[in-house]
Amino acid sequence: MELLTTNNVWMMICTALVFFMHLGFSLLEIGLTRQKNTLNILFKNIFIITIGLLLYCLVGFNLMYPGAFNGFIGFSGFGLSAPLTAEGTLDLAYNAGYTYWTDFLFQGMFAATAATIVSGAVAERIKIVPFMIFTIFYVGLVYPIAGSWLWGGGFLKTMTTPFYDFAGSTLVHSVGGWAAVLAVCLLGPRIGKFKNGKPQAIPGHNIPLATAGVLILWLGWVGFNGGSVLSADPGLTSLTLVTTCLAAAAGGVVAMLVSATMYKNLDLTMFLNGILGGLVGITAGADQMSPTDAILIGAIAGALIVFAVTLIDKLKLDDPVGAIAVHLVCGIWGTLAVGIFGAKAGVDQFVSQLIGVGSYAVFCSTTAFIIIFTLKKTMGIRVSEKEELEGLDAHEHGMDAYPDFRLNEQ
Repeated sequence: MELLTTNNVWMMICTALVFFMHLGFSLLEIGLTRQKNTLNILFKNIFIITIGLLLYCLVGFNLMYPGAFNGFIGFSGFGLSAPLTAEGTLDLAYNAGYTYWTDFLFQGMFAATAATIVSGAVAERIKIVPFMIFTIFYVGLVYPIAGSWLWGGGFLKTMTTPFYDFAGSTLVHSVGGWAAVLAVCLLGPRIGKFKNGKPQAIPGHNIPLATAGVLILWLGWVGFNGGSVLSADPGLTSLTLVTTCLAAAAGGVVAMLVSATMYKNLDLTMFLNGILGGLVGITAGADQMSPTDAILIGAIAGALIVFAVTLIDKLKLDDPVGAIAVHLVCGIWGTLAVGIFGAKAGVDQFVSQLIGVGSYAVFCSTTAFIIIFTLKKTMGIRVSEKEELEGLDAHEHGMDAYPDFRLNEQ
């Protein structure tokens, strides 16, 4: 009983830290975008976490953990139904590490993250109502079905050499990243992003807020990865936190150095996204890596950030916050890195990692396309040119985030 209490308290602390990450995402997104769209971005992020928890309670949790199912999709009923003892009290034998209620809340915090990734990529030009509808379907149905394939005991878990994703480089970050790619393609770039085929910088209005957001996200990753141990095991939890922090540090430093070499300036935003890339990269195998492995994984992720941002610009895709580079590119890299550096590294494990990446690529891209394309054809997904130029805050919300400090903006 004492061990369960210790484990459960740690899991609840981690749940709070993952919840805190939504503040980090919010600050990062508003900091890297323009003042006139601040309220719109905050509204989307608040909607994601609130509707995400409700949907995860009503359908998501039992889609993701359906018990006995065919390995691809299953459902164990609407709402939450905690296991009880014969006396009618909560059955503490549910799990050695945490109670049923803690399990739900911790997993529910993960669920909303996928849509938050999309929010940053489509910032400053998407209509709010279609985005809300997309969130309902993607968080309520797509994410839990995808999650069930591994964490719910589905076909990726039961392969001869099981696919491995410790805390969600693919199951959380790439799930959001694939949707972000499809959304950006269907939405188109912001006005003024490309002139004569060349990308133009559209500076964010508050880089200090973006910096605070990244530091909050790094802290939140202590719960994201540390909680994924699913207990307060001192050795494994400590190792996981060490590898997580080392990968983040290496990602930031290498992104800064590569960016400075290529562009001859010290770009803080690239530094920040390098940190996030390192965090995403280590997430698939944080419990398996040595400190040296973690530094290598984070360093490669940091370099990938710079090259991916450049490639995305060349493809004329507009991602205001670098979400695709961070969450999709580094998510794929981190997942494959398990087959290179992990405890069971080798050809079989690497092939299993490829199968997992490919499975999520097909499923998430297809479902995201169906949802967003349907919304585009039925109600439209992009605001008018006038609304975009004047700002979504005024037109979508009738308010101003900084009414006393209005700046002249593009």
